[in-house]
Amino acid sequence: MPFNNVLQITRRHWLMAAAVTGVAPLMATSASAQQRSAPLSIGALFAGQVKDGGFMEAGWRGLEKARLELGVQTRYIDDILPKKDQLAAALTQLATSGVDLVIAHGGQNNEACAEVAAHFPNIKFVVTQGSVSSRNLASYEVQQEDSAYLAGVLAALTTRTGVVGHMSGIRVRPGLKGRAAYAAGVRATNPQVKLLTNFSGNQDDNALSHRIATAQIAAGADVIFTMLNAGRTGTIEACRTHGARQIGNVGDWVASDPAVFIGSAIADVSIGSAIADVSIGVFEAVRDAQANVFPAGKIRKMGIANRQAVRLSMAADVNADVRARIDAAASDIASGRISLSDVFEGPEFPNPTT
Repeated sequence: MPFNNVLQITRRHWLMAAAVTGVAPLMATSASAQQRSAPLSIGALFAGQVKDGGFMEAGWRGLEKARLELGVQTRYIDDILPKKDQLAAALTQLATSGVDLVIAHGGQNNEACAEVAAHFPNIKFVVTQGSVSSRNLASYEVQQEDSAYLAGVLAALTTRTGVVGHMSGIRVRPGLKGRAAYAAGVRATNPQVKLLTNFSGNQDDNALSHRIATAQIAAGADVIFTMLNAGRTGTIEACRTHGARQIGNVGDWVASDPAVFIGSAIADVSIGSAIADVSIGVFEAVRDAQANVFPAGKIRKMGIANRQAVRLSMAADVNADVRARIDAAASDIASGRISLSDVFEGPEFPNPTT
């Protein structure tokens, strides 16, 4: 298979190519080990769709930025289910394709990437939003829990019913930390506010997210914080139908679409977005590898002190008093006066059966 400047390889396409050519991927050492003069080559894995409008797309944007600004060669595999055996197979395919650096985007890759990295000691591996490290493996973590805490403050200050929601998909560590931080922000701001929290098991199922959001709204939630990918659309539609507000995550949902978020009938759907720009983790990993400062054996963290990486965006109708409270909370997180726990103890909102 030719190595183009940018090459998308879905799992299905890779296997089809192997079947047609009769050639299996060859074992390869890293380009740096071979002292090639070619640009650094990067292989990335996205356990989802790179056009999901959420976490996976943000990581892909970081890869594209690295390709365009740093002059590296990139290839990626997407549309892989977040199951260990499938993740490990895809990571192995990338490692045997001749790349210098393999990036596994998302904490769901922790276990699979640690195992695969041990078999390819001459190749660098990264897990973004990860918590693993070894002699050739590093993790880059944009601390989305910082902005999730601020989302909790915003929800508690703006709810009119005294009930707020949280929706996520799979139980990966960053998502669990985000939920715990959101709950802490709600509780610290107004302990009388009730929280409905749900992990549905799927980041991309719009029919499922629509049912959950509708059920949470029926249970009283008028503000819902979503940590979803392609499945966010179902929640937006439910909020629009029933007059609830939504706080997004990862990207700036307030500014992303003026027709939706400013001055339209759908404007009331959005009240804010807890921005944790996970594209930065991908880009920084590539830049560090290119500069020969790759932090092998370490976990590099980027929190709210870096406002490019982590912040809260708010809708135009959020008043000055609320903004001041959130600015104060952000400063307290950055200074260490607020310490965030990754533990949540409380009931969960079940998936509706119909």
